[in-house]
Amino acid sequence: MEAALLNIVQKINGYLSDYILIVLLVGAGLYFSIRTRFVQVRCFGEGMRRVFGNIKLNGGKQQGGFSSFQALATAIAAQVGTGNIVGACGAILIGGPGAIFWMWIIAFFGMATIYAEAVLAQETRVVNADGSVHGGPVYYIKRAFKGGFGKFLAGFFAVAIIIALGFIGSMVQSNSIGESLSNATGIPTWIIGIVVAALSAFVFLGGSHRVASWAEKIVPVMACLYLLGGLVVLLARIRFIPETFGMIFRYAFQPQSIIGGSFGFALKQAISQGVKRGLFSNEAGMGSTPHAHAMAKVSCPHEQGVVAMIGVFIDTFVVLTMTALVVISTLYAGDGILASGTAEGVSKTNMAQLAFSSIMGNTAGSLFVAICLMFFAFSTILGWNFFGRINVEYLFGKKAVPVYSVIAVALIFLGSCVSNDLAWELSDMFNQLMVIPNFLAIVALGGLVAAAAKKGSRETLKK
Repeated sequence: MEAALLNIVQKINGYLSDYILIVLLVGAGLYFSIRTRFVQVRCFGEGMRRVFGNIKLNGGKQQGGFSSFQALATAIAAQVGTGNIVGACGAILIGGPGAIFWMWIIAFFGMATIYAEAVLAQETRVVNADGSVHGGPVYYIKRAFKGGFGKFLAGFFAVAIIIALGFIGSMVQSNSIGESLSNATGIPTWIIGIVVAALSAFVFLGGSHRVASWAEKIVPVMACLYLLGGLVVLLARIRFIPETFGMIFRYAFQPQSIIGGSFGFALKQAISQGVKRGLFSNEAGMGSTPHAHAMAKVSCPHEQGVVAMIGVFIDTFVVLTMTALVVISTLYAGDGILASGTAEGVSKTNMAQLAFSSIMGNTAGSLFVAICLMFFAFSTILGWNFFGRINVEYLFGKKAVPVYSVIAVALIFLGSCVSNDLAWELSDMFNQLMVIPNFLAIVALGGLVAAAAKKGSRETLKK
């Protein structure tokens, strides 16, 4: 039964990632890059100043929303997860080192797409009489399409994100925590699952402000820890760095040389893995992070749009690229065990540990990756649960939130103890299905995005 379901889901994912997703994500990125006059290039400096000029690890509880940095930290908490380690490794293993090049392409255009999502989330958010804020794709989907069709698309999106992120996605993240920590420490996965579920429940019960408070503290610490460890490995393999970059660019267009098969098949594998894992990593175009950006207290939507772009940059061009450089420089370059393209016993779940262990030693390397995965995956669980909760409340009202939280906590525990192949595929499927209604809405409201970019640029020039 499980094998048959896995086969069906894999076929659906094949069509989605190999054809539909490539067209939608690249199309949306190109469209918004042109409509905003490449806002990801023009306003990159502004975005960096807004993020790093206002960074705080204790922004406090905001009245009616989040600070801009809290919103970004919550978004990055969701973006930077197992996709940056396990997902990146899977893309390299299946699509070759060249898959990273296609991840970069998707991320570059994705910066324009996520700018559009954040702007529309700000434009369509709802502020209630008590000061509470609600926003996200369901609100701009209904703005884009009136009547029954808009309600259907919004409802479809809400159901998909609850399943993809709130339920199955959290299982994937907790499974990565359980497996990596158990391998590194010998602690049974069920014990790790209880601890992760208990911590998750504690944060969930505190509501959105506790999620934001944890995110603004966890995200900078976990990113710095991982980057520092990665730099240690890269310094030890510094003579292979030019070869590493060369492999990324060469195998983007000649992947059959490393993964085998015909040129057409290999190129399709490299591109589809880059697109699929790129989406899972930075979530641009998926419609998840707009929930956080809608909560930000800013003077105009453009301000949060440029902040959102930096989230994709940090996720893909910094954190995920660090994983790629470490893995390729140690396992593929020089005398690496994957230099010939294949090796027995290497999987997406242990590639990062093998890479770090080659420099740090087996115990230290495995423990380092396990700790980083724990931070990454736990922060993603918090962000994804928050996004799912917003949509549960949209569909069923506040009374349904406690039930949703109980189910989510139970699945977090269960996910730490079971195999993750089917969970990964189901998560991919619903992630990709979310893109369709989100894509239709943001393109339909492209005029609003273009106007916000133009107005925001004028205001920035005045300052």
